[in-house]
Amino acid sequence: MTTYSNLRNDKHNANLELGLEEALFQWTKQWYPVAVIDFLDPSRPHAMQLLGKDIVLWRDASGQWRCFEDACPHRLVPLSEGRVEADGTLLCAYHAWRFDNEGNCVSIPQTKDQQTEAKYCSNPKSCAVVYPTQQRQGLLWVWAESGSQAFCESQLRTPRILPELEAKSDKVVKLFWNFRDLPYGWDFFMENVADPAHVPVSHHGIVGNRYKDAKYYNMVRLREISTQEGFSYEITPTAPNIKQAIHDFQPPCHMRIVSTYQDGGQLILALYATPTRPGWCRHIGCQVLIKNEENKTPPGLGFFGLPMPTWLGHVLASMFLHQDMVFLHYQEKILAQKQNRRWIDTVYTPNPQDKMIIAFRNWLEKRAGGKIDWAAANLELPPPERDKQKLFDVWTTHTQHCSVCQDASRNINRLMVLSFALAVICLCVGVIIDARDVAAKVAVASLGQTSTSLLTIPPIGFWCAFLGATLFGITGYLLKKLSRLFYIYEFEHALND
Repeated sequence: MTTYSNLRNDKHNANLELGLEEALFQWTKQWYPVAVIDFLDPSRPHAMQLLGKDIVLWRDASGQWRCFEDACPHRLVPLSEGRVEADGTLLCAYHAWRFDNEGNCVSIPQTKDQQTEAKYCSNPKSCAVVYPTQQRQGLLWVWAESGSQAFCESQLRTPRILPELEAKSDKVVKLFWNFRDLPYGWDFFMENVADPAHVPVSHHGIVGNRYKDAKYYNMVRLREISTQEGFSYEITPTAPNIKQAIHDFQPPCHMRIVSTYQDGGQLILALYATPTRPGWCRHIGCQVLIKNEENKTPPGLGFFGLPMPTWLGHVLASMFLHQDMVFLHYQEKILAQKQNRRWIDTVYTPNPQDKMIIAFRNWLEKRAGGKIDWAAANLELPPPERDKQKLFDVWTTHTQHCSVCQDASRNINRLMVLSFALAVICLCVGVIIDARDVAAKVAVASLGQTSTSLLTIPPIGFWCAFLGATLFGITGYLLKKLSRLFYIYEFEHALND
């Protein structure tokens, strides 16, 4: 922690010397994490939004992910509806114009001849709009401005990466990345994660107990508010097994939460939020566990710290994310109805637990213009979603963008179909066994050789088949319930006892 704090202070002092602290925060001159690389399908382009701009992500022949404006310069159709070709170019599927990794148009097949095609391709108007990208710590980062000056400026700023992952130490254990498009704004995400008081209440049963753990604590500011570097607070007193807990806001996209246990181990929650469009943000996060001097791994966040497949962690994340979502989606709309009233005038925040929320809203108002600098002035906040089926949609906000979860969903659906098929087969086999047994008894009775009743208990083969049908049927039903979590997860706090 000391090394990290010194690093932050040195950077802060350097900014002061350069005069950067006096300038208003510039939303477009920043690195934003837009995707987890391992979850992207490299065979196709991916549409996304950043600060209200439509962008497309795709991987070139060298294995590097690129970001273009999602509009072909020819007729402005979405490049995300195109294809990644075998030669590593991006093809617009409307007229087959192709672009290399620098945005240059390299093919216009409808042109009269090669000489004319070369002339058209050399025209700057044929080029795609390119945004700088970086691949760091498993994430794809995009600079929110394009052009040659943007490429130079982007090299002067480092993305909000985790220094612990750069150390390559065997004491550092990184758990899986997760991501989700959330139906509330970036500022409400940051406000929520700056509010540890809500955790045992909103996440009752997963992290804490709403009746026992909603207790008083104070928040002490560790770093003063800075335009470029944000601020940090320490919670005191902490939980009995926690020695220190620090929340560190690093604009524009990162909230770093470090819990140091009494035995020296640490849990780091790396929480990112990228503003995509009004009323929406993309959350990317993971847990990093730091072993203590005895090489003991600390516990993670609830059961999310347990070993599990990545796809299962993604599925179970809905249990946590939707507990906040049902508040924040509507909270944002309620605040918007207050129109031009200041945030501080619309809320009542008497307790010290609200210090960091107030600090965040002050940073946004006084250091960052009071709102996000969207690409277009006419972008508006969408109305509240009253249909809970749509609000708790998982497929659109995660699964369709995650190759890992798509593969898992397909495999689970195959197993579900197989389980139901085997249940039917077992049931049919049982019926056949029972029918043959009854037929044999009828044949014996017709010969008058025995007085055995036809109502005797079916043979053991029938019961084995019946048991198999039951087990396969139950398995299929449970797989069907699991499969549904890739599409929707509904939640009601009133039912969370």
